[in-house]
Amino acid sequence: MTDPSKNRQRGKATERAIAKRLGGTRRGILGGHDIDAGPWAVEVKDRVKFVGSTFMAQAERNCPPGKTPLVVVHVTNKRHSDDLVMLKLSDWLDLHGPLIRGLESRMEELQS
Repeated sequence: MTDPSKNRQRGKATERAIAKRLGGTRRGILGGHDIDAGPWAVEVKDRVKFVGSTFMAQAERNCPPGKTPLVVVHVTNKRHSDDLVMLKLSDWLDLHGPLIRGLESRMEELQS
């Protein structure tokens, strides 16, 4: 059986780690989204298992050199404009760079 307080602690730790990587601010118990990061309102989910990991593993296996693996998840009978896009955080950061000015040195620190 899982301990709800440990799940909350794990979730908070994950939010702090993601906020640091994005250069954002964790909002904590303020309600709404978890992190403010530049133009992004970030919702963070921490899961022990996630079926999307198998989708990403397939995308990575099939990705040719020089390309970035991307997963689009479509739910049957839903609009394609509502499809979900999944990208590894490291690839997303490579594409977008620091979200807040002056974070270049923090990015270098995180990558080392």
